[in-house]
Amino acid sequence: MRQRDLNFFRRLLEDRRTEILEEAERALGALNTKSEEACADPSDRASLESDRAFLLRMRDRERKLLGKIDEAFARIDGGIYGQCEECGGQIGIERLKARPVTTLCITCKSAQEARERQGSVR
Repeated sequence: MRQRDLNFFRRLLEDRRTEILEEAERALGALNTKSEEACADPSDRASLESDRAFLLRMRDRERKLLGKIDEAFARIDGGIYGQCEECGGQIGIERLKARPVTTLCITCKSAQEARERQGSVR
């Protein structure tokens, strides 16, 4: 992969990382400002708890994505970014643009999903 492409993906990953961290900061503030005492009605309290649980699930998914972003930075630094970890071939630029943390080319990812559907995950 050309250096220009690597720089593009590094910036894309950095922007996504910044966006996730900023959103996490906003979410933390929102969680801290909503008081349970303000919800005297049990259904309001249940709704608040449901919203909090959803928000926490989203933050957990984003925490996992941050780990994948860090791994992508390591692959860029190691000179293997854009290389499929299963077959060793190149991952297409368009696929990387759609999912810059991916480690599998579309062929290997499709095969993995087919195995998962059949219930025989490696």
